[in-house]
Amino acid sequence: MFVIFGAAGHVGQASAAALRRAGQPVRAVVRDATQAEALAAIGCEIARADLNDAESVARAIDGAQAVQWLCPVPRAHDDPAAAMRRIIDAGVAALRTAAPPRLLALSDYGAEHSDGTGITTLFHYLETQLRNVASSLILLRAAEHMHNWARVLPVALGRGMLPSLHDPLDKLFPTVAAEDVGALAAQLLLDEAPSRETPRVVSIEAKERVSALDVARTLAELSERPVIAQRVPRDQWGGVLRGAGLGERHAQLIVDLYDAHNAGRIDVEANVSERRFGATTLRQVLEALLSRVGGTQAAAR
Repeated sequence: MFVIFGAAGHVGQASAAALRRAGQPVRAVVRDATQAEALAAIGCEIARADLNDAESVARAIDGAQAVQWLCPVPRAHDDPAAAMRRIIDAGVAALRTAAPPRLLALSDYGAEHSDGTGITTLFHYLETQLRNVASSLILLRAAEHMHNWARVLPVALGRGMLPSLHDPLDKLFPTVAAEDVGALAAQLLLDEAPSRETPRVVSIEAKERVSALDVARTLAELSERPVIAQRVPRDQWGGVLRGAGLGERHAQLIVDLYDAHNAGRIDVEANVSERRFGATTLRQVLEALLSRVGGTQAAAR
């Protein structure tokens, strides 16, 4: 049995679908029943789990030959860092009690740093805690997800301005499509188990790096509307993020993350053992996102 946490998300759905296509039994772990329909339709067993409860997590992984673990950032919590650490601690306690033969944890670029990277320090904590679990461990570090640009599409399309915390605007940075992360995770779970002595660290990003200027230009081409990239001044980051609905502590985690991004600290670890590249392009992801909001000429017709 392959157990997929976060199975209702973009990455988890892609992993579950790939494993089902390979003829493998999949238990899709979701927070509530409303997330289960599409997963059940492809033949997944559905399990609900409270990620803050080690016993609930242990029940979800019972009998698993492999587990894919996604620890979500509790965005609505007043203190998302503390809340995420509690989720990690509960999950690790369950995994220590009933360690599956193989464990893959979804992590981020920059997770090798213990501090100074904002929200990414939580993935460092996750990786550190998981090293004490008696499973063959794979750490899959992904670049910034292309789907994150969906958050600013209304502004880009409505005002013709794409706000960016990436500075300078022409700086190339790694991104990746969620479906490529999910497909690779499934492939790694199906591989022969790595050595238990050292975690297998794998990174994934798209074949081409992009800049904020590239994102704006692609949006303009797809929507046939003028869109220009605009750098958000550093002293306005916190206010912009809070205005978008983030709490004070969550906003600070994002500010610290982009400070690290702009300083070049969020990238492939120098001595990472394996690098993989996704086939999905930024244009393909943006086109799909725009079609959902009626932002392309094709969708309008």
